[in-house]
Amino acid sequence: MIAFIFYALDRLIYFYMMLIVVWALLSWFPGAYQTRLGRLITKLVVPYIRLFNFIPSLGGLSFSPLVAILVLSLAQYGVAALQTLTYQFIY
Repeated sequence: MIAFIFYALDRLIYFYMMLIVVWALLSWFPGAYQTRLGRLITKLVVPYIRLFNFIPSLGGLSFSPLVAILVLSLAQYGVAALQTLTYQFIY
């Protein structure tokens, strides 16, 4: 049961990272944010990306999605470390 929880957390973090990548790629296509899928992804991703708006843009490029993915990657490593610690205490 505990293994499933850690696996589910890992997959949710990975899925959210991919949503951020798709959201960033939508900017390459005109009108992509106005589609139904684009609006849904924007509603899911933008509140998290806004946490990183303090990072300045360089040459019109925002590095907020990159930093957001980096933070999620660190969280993913943290989940893996917790899983390892949990298994050490159980067995």
